[in-house]
Amino acid sequence: MTDDLLVDRDGSVATVVLNRPATHNAITLGMYTALPALLADLEADDAVKAVVLRGAGDKAFASGADIREFEEVRGNATSARAYNDRVAAAERALEGLSKPTIAMIHGYCIGGGCGLALAADLRFGDERTRMAITPAKLGLVYSLESTKRLVDLVGPSRAKWILMSGQQLAADDALRLGLVDETTTVDELEKLTYDFAHLLTTRAQFSVRAAKTIVNRIMAGQSAEDAVTTGLRNSSFDTSDYAEGVRAFLEKRPPRFG
Repeated sequence: MTDDLLVDRDGSVATVVLNRPATHNAITLGMYTALPALLADLEADDAVKAVVLRGAGDKAFASGADIREFEEVRGNATSARAYNDRVAAAERALEGLSKPTIAMIHGYCIGGGCGLALAADLRFGDERTRMAITPAKLGLVYSLESTKRLVDLVGPSRAKWILMSGQQLAADDALRLGLVDETTTVDELEKLTYDFAHLLTTRAQFSVRAAKTIVNRIMAGQSAEDAVTTGLRNSSFDTSDYAEGVRAFLEKRPPRFG
């Protein structure tokens, strides 16, 4: 673990903080390396039902990968491949978490910051949000996995515009294009994010996680039912969540899921 990544728990919502405010939370190789194990701990913690990813301070979610490391950690093709593998592993770990994840984007979300944000299930931003994916400004090439996440959100033509230009998108444009799901004022972003995160924890967790699994399988190209998706639907009838949901409906009260 690194001090550049912090975890805070508030009931059943865990927050992962990119903790380098002096650099606008630029992401180091050490942070990318530590993220999979950190997220695995949250996956294994039954008390955690939703995860928020945010940056420390009030200026940025993340200003990107820490370019000051590049000569050392991406100085040639061999070291660059190792670096890229660590980045991909971190993004996959976030994307693959069974629990819902929200990126809270306050201010700048650039380059590698966007890469992490796109791997979350949802993205909420404030009126100062500025998003950009900048490989074209550095002579780099965005990975296929990260590009697919972008294409899935905004479509192929807009993805090309974003990647080829490296231009920053303001909050309204990010919302219009689908890079963020909701925007609000600076003062209200934290409330919006955590209210929704806590709302998700009150829902049937089997349903929430099954929905995430099925949507992700569709995005991966699945278009017909298979044993996994059929099994999820059928096994839901044997869960305590289903029994409580039906009982609560008949008793005309809010459900109390475990």
